[in-house]
Amino acid sequence: MSQVLGRTNLAFSRAWHVVNVGADPRSLGRLATSIAVTLMGKHKPVYHPSNDCGDYVVAIGCNDIRLTGNKRDQKMYYKHTTRPGKGFKQMNMERVFEKFGGGEILKRAVSGMLPKNRLRDVRLARLKVYEGLHHPYKKNIVVMEAKSNRKGPHGPSYGPVGRADDATEPSTSMSAVAE
Repeated sequence: MSQVLGRTNLAFSRAWHVVNVGADPRSLGRLATSIAVTLMGKHKPVYHPSNDCGDYVVAIGCNDIRLTGNKRDQKMYYKHTTRPGKGFKQMNMERVFEKFGGGEILKRAVSGMLPKNRLRDVRLARLKVYEGLHHPYKKNIVVMEAKSNRKGPHGPSYGPVGRADDATEPSTSMSAVAE
């Protein structure tokens, strides 16, 4: 009976989360891990590896992504066109940053942390990345205000990704949660 309990349309509905990458103190890998968990739906009680029950994630401010060490110069990205001889290509992170922006670096990091199965592309399509702070999904974002027993400015946050600080009008209606 406990397996059926909680498996409602509300539990499977997709919420929208906003991550301000420039203001987040976490480095690229730790941020990509929490985004991958949210895209897979592991933070929900109805998670199952074969079901696609993850949420949408909007990453803003990707041009100010935080890296540790000398990754900008030393980390290499490889690809192969499957043509023999001349198909192998490599670029360092600085070149990828100049050519495609920080959003592509974040997408590649999250893509590497998602399971390599048929749901990978579907889950990665729910990640929306933007270089600046403006995005067209402001009315989809649901902001939940938390009342905490703790004293101080830091109350509990809902979801593993973070709060939507840039949303101007919080909406708690369920029509904004559904696709």
